[in-house]
Amino acid sequence: MSKVFEGRTRWKIAQAAEIRWWQNYLKKKPVGDYLTWKKAYWEKLLDEIEVHTKPNSQVLDAGCGPAGIFMVTNACKTDAVDPLLNDYAEKIDHFKKENYPSVRFYSQALEAYTPDVAYDTIFCMNAINHVSDLDQCFDKLVEMTKPGGELVVSIDAHNYGFFKHLFRLLPGDILHPHQFDLEEYQEMLTKRNCTITRTVLYNKEFFFNYFILVVKKAD
Repeated sequence: MSKVFEGRTRWKIAQAAEIRWWQNYLKKKPVGDYLTWKKAYWEKLLDEIEVHTKPNSQVLDAGCGPAGIFMVTNACKTDAVDPLLNDYAEKIDHFKKENYPSVRFYSQALEAYTPDVAYDTIFCMNAINHVSDLDQCFDKLVEMTKPGGELVVSIDAHNYGFFKHLFRLLPGDILHPHQFDLEEYQEMLTKRNCTITRTVLYNKEFFFNYFILVVKKAD
C-alpha cells in the first residue's frame, strides 16, 4: 500500500469519525447555551494569545468546524472553509449558515480551496491534524497569508516519541491522521519563510499538549 493511499484512507476514516464525534458531543447541549459558551471561549482565547483582528481585514477560518472562530470575526471580511460544512448544516442543529451573514462558507478540503483574496490573518484551529496532505496544507496556508500577515495554528503535539511512532502505526488517535511533536510542527512553519512569534501552551494532557503557534509571514 502506497503512503499516499494509506494517508488518504486514514483521512477518510478520520473525517467520518469527526462528524460522528460532533453529533455525539452536541446532542445533549442546548443550541443557544452552547453557542453562547463557544463565542465566549473564542473571545477569551484571542485575548490570551494576544491576537486581535482589525475591522474590515481579510480573515480565513481554515478547517472551521460547526462553531469556529468565524463566530467572533463579525467586523472582518471572513471566509470559512471545511470539507464537512454541508454535513454539519444537514446533521447538526448548532450550525446554520444563515446565522452568520457576513461569512462566506466553502464546503471543501483546504488542499482544494482557491481563494479570491489574500488574508491578513488566517486561523487554523483544531484542524491541521485533520487534513489529508499536511505539507500541501502548510504550503497553502502560508501562500494565502499576506506578506507580513499572521497565521495562527493550533496543534495537538506528542509529548513522547514512543507513542508518536506507535500512533503512526496504529489508529490510537483515529480523529487525527497526523502524529508529530512540537518541534516538528514548528519546523514545518519556519522552513516556509515564517517566524514563530509566540508558542502558547494552552492545555496539557498525557499523550498530547495543545499548543497555539502565532506565526508571522515574512514581508
